[in-house]
Amino acid sequence: MPIPEDVTGDEIDKDVRQELQSLPKTLAEDVARNLVMVARLLDEDPEGAYGYSRVALRLASRVAAVREAAGFAAYANQKYGEALAEFRAAKRMTGNIDLWPVMADCERGLGRPEKALDMAGAPEVHKLDKAGQVEMRLVAAGARRDMGQLDAAIVTLQSPELAANSVQPWTARLRYAYADALLAAGRESEAREWFAKAVEADRDGSTDASDRLAELDGVEFVDAMAEDEDEDGEVQAPAESEASVDKDEDEDDKDGDQDDKD
Repeated sequence: MPIPEDVTGDEIDKDVRQELQSLPKTLAEDVARNLVMVARLLDEDPEGAYGYSRVALRLASRVAAVREAAGFAAYANQKYGEALAEFRAAKRMTGNIDLWPVMADCERGLGRPEKALDMAGAPEVHKLDKAGQVEMRLVAAGARRDMGQLDAAIVTLQSPELAANSVQPWTARLRYAYADALLAAGRESEAREWFAKAVEADRDGSTDASDRLAELDGVEFVDAMAEDEDEDGEVQAPAESEASVDKDEDEDDKDGDQDDKD
């Protein structure tokens, strides 16, 4: 796959660069450039990112960072079985448990929420940092909702991190998930409160909390530049002005008087 000339491979993290040092220099550079493309396209073009991840995987399947990148690319394309296999491989290579929450979410994607809940209660969770533990809580709540256990999902999300006044990278997503669970349970007034709190914490627009809040408040956004369309989807003709109508009526009256004279 073509790679832009401005991508050198030096853009990758220091830790990944160290992993690639086990490869011949030219090969390491090729792998690095493909990994850069995976990271660059993952959000905006998941299919493109997946393509580059497969190239990197073909070149260096024994590098943990490559397996992890391939896992995230597959995950972004909802290829959950493939993603889970890559994450497991990366975990075996490094012994790192940071991928535990996303592995559990892959289980959800495969229709196995019970397995995700088992992982949420595993000893590995205690080894996660705070961000990882919050992510695991989000996955567990999602699994509860998959199983139709709305009240349990709400309780799962209730935590010191949810109640904290300080804003952390995970705060907006945690508040959003809580609001969404409340709304699903029919607790609309509480949901509105927490969507508002999510908006306050969502400084980078990572959620659509503001849209959800507006929807609850009955606010509709209308494009003022959009043309009116009729029920058939055709653009309606501009309405005649009153002056134009009066002028036409005057012309008709004059024509009628002329006919009477004739």
